[in-house]
Amino acid sequence: MTTPYRPKVAMLLYPGLTLLDLVAPHAAFAHTTETHLVWKTTDPVRSDSDVAVHPTTAFADCPPDLDVLFVPGGLHQAATAADEEVLEFLADRGARARYVTSVCGGSLILGAAGLLRGYRATTHWSGTDALALFDAEYAEGRVVVDRNRITGGGVTAGLDFALVVLAQLMGEDVAKLTQLMLEYAPAPPFDAGTPETAGPELTDMARAGNKAVNDEMAAVAEKLASKGWGRAA
Repeated sequence: MTTPYRPKVAMLLYPGLTLLDLVAPHAAFAHTTETHLVWKTTDPVRSDSDVAVHPTTAFADCPPDLDVLFVPGGLHQAATAADEEVLEFLADRGARARYVTSVCGGSLILGAAGLLRGYRATTHWSGTDALALFDAEYAEGRVVVDRNRITGGGVTAGLDFALVVLAQLMGEDVAKLTQLMLEYAPAPPFDAGTPETAGPELTDMARAGNKAVNDEMAAVAEKLASKGWGRAA
């Protein structure tokens, strides 16, 4: 009997990634895809919540032709966006991947690698202006699809994102079955998940907390532009 094809997915790890950005899509992908957790080495990588994640594949051993290249966001995403070894890996695999994807601030790392020039994309609500630093156009939506670029909004959008990707890869029935098995039927206790519903006071507090991350990303974009990365010269 022929074994069903399992799409190849590479999920970037890096120090300071946001765990849920990674784990939510991974939970959706794990049972139907060949999933690689990729970093420079296979040494443990600490997330921004101090939980260690073990890479399964080093950059050098990652399959060259991927169905999905995925990048999560994180509090230390600017340092990763400035890392030319990471950018070279993403640019190489992204040039051939069937889908180039991200959740949250991962889209800014894709942008730093030059993979979002001329594409519509989304990211965490607090960083939407930063997409323009990399010649990408912000588009409103929990998941945004523009040709073969699929980007998810902040953190919890990872499950929505993953179901959209699964539907593209394997059909809606697989995506719906995955949603059912995960019992993904959100009913949050509060209506405070967006700036519009949270109100100005909470939004200002959250925005202040993310200001340093955005300032770091702007500085990185400026340096990368002089080296030919990120936005067009």
